[in-house]
Amino acid sequence: MDTTIANLRKEYKKNSLDEKDVQKNPIEQFRIWFNEALQADILEPNAMFLATASQNKPSGRVVLLKDLDENGFVFYTNYQSRKAEQIAENQFVSLTFFWAELERQVRIEGIARKVSEEKSTAYFLSRPRDSQIGAWASPQSQQISKEALANLFAKYEKEFQEKAMEKPPHWGGYVVEPQYVEFWQGRPSRMHDRVVYRLENNQWQIYRIAP
Repeated sequence: MDTTIANLRKEYKKNSLDEKDVQKNPIEQFRIWFNEALQADILEPNAMFLATASQNKPSGRVVLLKDLDENGFVFYTNYQSRKAEQIAENQFVSLTFFWAELERQVRIEGIARKVSEEKSTAYFLSRPRDSQIGAWASPQSQQISKEALANLFAKYEKEFQEKAMEKPPHWGGYVVEPQYVEFWQGRPSRMHDRVVYRLENNQWQIYRIAP
């Protein structure tokens, strides 16, 4: 092992977290932490690691949180992508946010469900035009040459000069409905604060777990 990597250390000491002080609902607690991440000017605080699984093999990638409501955490993608195929096979997914500047991490486990067509369309039409064209042009997760991708972009760019923009039928959102949420706050001596919300009989149970 590279001893330089093995010796990397950081002492966490900025904040603390007590289960007696958190909100009763994890989404409300997340809102508080997310707003603090925004105020801290963290680069893309809505970046989250999405983990899926297919045939007992895990797969992960970073996607962007685009909405947060009473049902959960919303992101958008191509429904023909690899992650969408995996979600169709296994709806159980996990999300991870890491805000290094605040020494915080949030882990979410839950079920991914498609949002309504109306919600997907409304968000799609709010996107920058180049992003809209990119959604039409990209056969996401399929093998393709750079030239072929550029040609597809040019094709749809021309097509939507002559007609109104619309959402591709294969594009839309998912909401991850949480069943387990863990708020992690770094602490000195690796005695980190970990506060868990677990959904049991439609009620959130809140407790601390060891670091």
